[in-house]
Amino acid sequence: MRWFYATCLSVIVALAAGWAPQRAAGQNIGTIISPILTIESDRFFAQSAFGRRVASEIEAEGAILAKENRKIEADLTAEEKALTDKRASMDPAAFRALADTFDEKVQTMRRTQDTKSRALAERNEAGRTAFINAAGPILEVLMRDTGAAVVLERRSVFLSANAIDVTDDAIRRMDAAIGNGSDLSPKQ
Repeated sequence: MRWFYATCLSVIVALAAGWAPQRAAGQNIGTIISPILTIESDRFFAQSAFGRRVASEIEAEGAILAKENRKIEADLTAEEKALTDKRASMDPAAFRALADTFDEKVQTMRRTQDTKSRALAERNEAGRTAFINAAGPILEVLMRDTGAAVVLERRSVFLSANAIDVTDDAIRRMDAAIGNGSDLSPKQ
């Protein structure tokens, strides 16, 4: 297995030597120009002003939904206990009717809360989609500025130099271009 890593390292070193960083005229020393850049897309979203706003909104709405779920659970538990307490003094057919009505109520509430939960997840995904759509032009400029031909997801790359990771620069550019993106997110 060591030979595999040694071979990979040799190939990467050879490729890096062939793609020695070029400096554009007037460019800051320390900035690497590479045909390949990497980005951590999850961090790009999560640490941007846009991503932090979406996460905050989803978290707040999730907390409201969780509180609502706890209240519903407490109410249904109390109603179930009251129904169970009545069972001994009721006609079995009458109790069965009340139990069926209660069961239907529970199922309806569960479907309603599940729908709300899915809508919240869909809203989060819609926020990510809006972010990615807004990021496209910004990442194109970043590629042009650095002389890159491609930006790859860092998780998909087996090994790379940290110098080609542009996540921090992409976050700064995104924040400068769209801020928290509140005017880009789909409204519910």
